[in-house]
Amino acid sequence: MNNIKFNYLYRDGGNFKSWGEVIFSNPEKMTVNEIEAKLISVFLPDKQFIASQIDIPEKFLLLDGKFTKHDHCYHEFDSVEICQEISTDVLDRSISDFLNDVEMASKTGWIAFDVLERA
Repeated sequence: MNNIKFNYLYRDGGNFKSWGEVIFSNPEKMTVNEIEAKLISVFLPDKQFIASQIDIPEKFLLLDGKFTKHDHCYHEFDSVEICQEISTDVLDRSISDFLNDVEMASKTGWIAFDVLERA
């Protein structure tokens, strides 16, 4: 079982970070290089994206349960790696399915929002 771990983070304006990962099955046996190239081609500059648009958990940092002026809506792609851990994707997608969802979100447009409105 060679699954793919998608590593990402949220980095607020104060450069504080919160890390996340989602593990996808890889029945197509895609390589890490193929996956990374595809992701970088559809994410925003600096490898940014909106987590909710691709159905992965948001990793926002909250101060006393509230957003601050340093918060924004973008998450950042870090890396992908082969792993032996079981899939953790709530939609039970393969990495290929996930890449299709990321591409569709990119074509629709990454829709920014004000996180302070969620406070």
